Amino acid sequence: MATERYYGTGRRKKSIARVYLVPGTGKITINKRDIDDYFGLETLKVIVRQPLAATETSDKFDIQVNVCGGGTTGQAGAIRHGISRALLQADDEYRPILKKAGYLTRDPRMKERKKYGLKAARRAPQFSKR
Repeated sequence: MATERYYGTGRRKKSIARVYLVPGTGKITINKRDIDDYFGLETLKVIVRQPLAATETSDKFDIQVNVCGGGTTGQAGAIRHGISRALLQADDEYRPILKKAGYLTRDPRMKERKKYGLKAARRAPQFSKR
């Protein structure tokens, strides 16, 4: 068991990611699977690695993630948020870099609730004059 272990919780839409940073070589494991197996799209992998690229710590930490809820894009955003928070625990010097890039801000946008009399949040029933 590693002595140094940094933790960060990330959230986006319905996704919640629990991120653990351990000093290592830069291996990213999501739900006990490699990042390349977990995310099919290259853009999602880039989103996950953004905080590491900004702070130039890609090869300093191994990352273990438990993520649940939501879709793939929401999960990638949650992991990015979690990694950013964990990096702050590792070294507080990264705060200005991460803050300027906007990785520490929790994205408040959520799914809008369905209203009565409508078919969805804003979708009204079809209108017919006759």
